[in-house]
Amino acid sequence: MQTLNFQQLLRYQDQLIDGTLHTLLLTLVAAVIGTAIGVAGAAAVRSGPRPVRWAIRGYVELIRNTPSLIQLFVVFFVLPGFGLRMGAFEAAAIALGLYFGAYCTEIVRAGLDAIPGSQVEAGQCLGLTRWQVFRHIVLPPALRSVYPAFTSQFVLLLLGTSLASQISAEELFHTGGFIETRTYRSFEVYAVICGIYFALVMSFKLLFAAVGHLAFRWPVRR
Repeated sequence: MQTLNFQQLLRYQDQLIDGTLHTLLLTLVAAVIGTAIGVAGAAAVRSGPRPVRWAIRGYVELIRNTPSLIQLFVVFFVLPGFGLRMGAFEAAAIALGLYFGAYCTEIVRAGLDAIPGSQVEAGQCLGLTRWQVFRHIVLPPALRSVYPAFTSQFVLLLLGTSLASQISAEELFHTGGFIETRTYRSFEVYAVICGIYFALVMSFKLLFAAVGHLAFRWPVRR
């Protein structure tokens, strides 16, 4: 029976650090892309012209009901046939951003829809501008209502970056595969990779919990 030996992995600690940093960067870039899509998409669904609303809803349903791995392959392997060639990291960021954007669109839309119309009308009756109504009446409770769903989706996005290894993007899971082919220590390698993912997720959960506690401290009426 083969004994466990983690010492062989110590020589690859620099690669593990680089892979972790690439995973974090990929997650953040995809989150920025997806958040921008989500905010714009939610606004378009609520107040855009009918063809735009249909297009956004079609995009959301298409992305949410197809495997994200296929979406990644389409961006990386299919789009170059139309002249849109990009590197593995860029393709992964765009594909994951589109994936995150579809879910973010529904999250933001649900948050905006949760604000009673009477509150908006009350703000308008007080003489507030549209921006003031949005800033002081709509945005704070909407952010509070969508914050848990948004942070949970961010964590899923972080874990989903492992799919980028399928197109050789140099993120954490791809780094683990590289080290495994050099050491033949599959259990040790993927135990360490799993531990790093777990540490990242728990760190973000603690960070999000702290931010949420500081940002949304006002009591909720029951």
